[in-house]
Amino acid sequence: MSKRVVGFVGYRGMVGSVLIDRMRREADFDDIEPVFLSTSQVGQAGPILGNQPTVLADAYDLQTLKKLDIIVTCQGSDYTQKVHSKLRQAGWQGYWIDASSELRMKDSSVLLLDPVNREQIGNALSSEVRDLIGANCTVSTMLMGLAGLFKHDLVEWVQPDSYQAVSGAGAAYVKELLQQMQVLGVATGEMLDDPAASLADIDKQAAKTLTSLDFPTESFGHPIAANILPWIDSEVDGGQSREEWKAGVETNKLLDTSRLIPVDGTCVRVGSLRSHAQAITIKLKRDVPLEEIEEIISSAHEWVKLVPNNRQATLRQLTPVAVSGTLDIAVGRVRKLSLGSEYLSAFVVGDQLLWGAAEPLRRGLRIVLEQTK
Repeated sequence: MSKRVVGFVGYRGMVGSVLIDRMRREADFDDIEPVFLSTSQVGQAGPILGNQPTVLADAYDLQTLKKLDIIVTCQGSDYTQKVHSKLRQAGWQGYWIDASSELRMKDSSVLLLDPVNREQIGNALSSEVRDLIGANCTVSTMLMGLAGLFKHDLVEWVQPDSYQAVSGAGAAYVKELLQQMQVLGVATGEMLDDPAASLADIDKQAAKTLTSLDFPTESFGHPIAANILPWIDSEVDGGQSREEWKAGVETNKLLDTSRLIPVDGTCVRVGSLRSHAQAITIKLKRDVPLEEIEEIISSAHEWVKLVPNNRQATLRQLTPVAVSGTLDIAVGRVRKLSLGSEYLSAFVVGDQLLWGAAEPLRRGLRIVLEQTK
C-alpha cells in the first residue's frame, strides 16, 4: 500500500517545530510521504528528513493542497480562515488537522486529546468527520491532569485559574520577555553588585525601568518581566476573556458531556517561558476519600504524575521548569478544602507546547493513518 501524502504548514513556529521534533523522535515520518508548505518562503529549502532535502511548496495553492491526503497546520487561525473553506468548496475530501482555534467549535469538527477522548475521535472518523482540531492548551493540560475524575463522573463544576507561560502567545512574546529581563538586569546590575546600595533604591530603579517609555513592550503592550497580566485574548460577553470562555465550551465539547459541566476561572499571563500551570478548585458530586481520589488521578494514564502534597516535592516537581520539554503532566497540592468535604484543590502543570498543542496533533495523525487505511 502506498504511503499517504501529508502536508505540513507552519512547521517553523513554536508548535510546529515541537511537532516535527516529536515526529522525528517517534519515527512517524517513516509511515508517510511528507510535503512541507510555506506561506512566505515558497521554493526555499525545507527540513531535511534523513538525508533527503525538501523544498517548500505554496501553502496557498489549492491545486497543490488538493493532492494531499492529510493536511497538518500549525499556521494559525488566519491561514485556516483563508484556505479551509475554499479547499473544501473545491472538492477536497482529505483530513484537516489543525492547531488553531478557528474550527474548534464547528459541529463538523472533533477535538483532539487522545488518550482523554480516544473513543470520541474514533467515532467521529467512522462518521466521516474530516476536521480534527487541537483543543485549547490550558483545557488540554487540565483534562490530562484530571482525566480520571471526569472519567469516573465525579466532577460537578471546575474553577481553573491559569498561570500561562509566554510561549503560549508565540515566539515574539518569548523574545520580548527575555529582552525585558535583559534590560531590567542591565538597569539594576551595578546596584546589585554594590553592597552599599539599598533595596529601596534598587526597587526604585527597577520600577523606573519597567515604566519607561523605552522599555520593550511591542508585543505584550505592557511589562511581563517582574509582572503578571490578568487578561488573555479578546473580551467576550459576561466579563470573560476569550481564553476563559474557551475553558467551558471546549471542555464540554471535548468530553462530549450530556450534562453541561460549568468550567470558569481567571486566565493570567505570567513571566515563565514554557509550561502552563493551573490552580484548580473542583466541586465533586459526592464525598470521596482523598486516598481514592489520588488513585483515580494517578491511574488515569501513563503521563500523569501525582506529586506528594508536601513542600519539598511540590517545589521540586510541580513547576514549569520541572516539566518543560517532557510529556509529564504533574498534578499536586491535592487536598480537601475547608469549604467542605466535596471541595477539592489541585495544581496542574504541563508543557502546553506538547500536550497543549503538538502531541494531540501527532497522535491525531496516527489515529487517522491507522483507522482510515
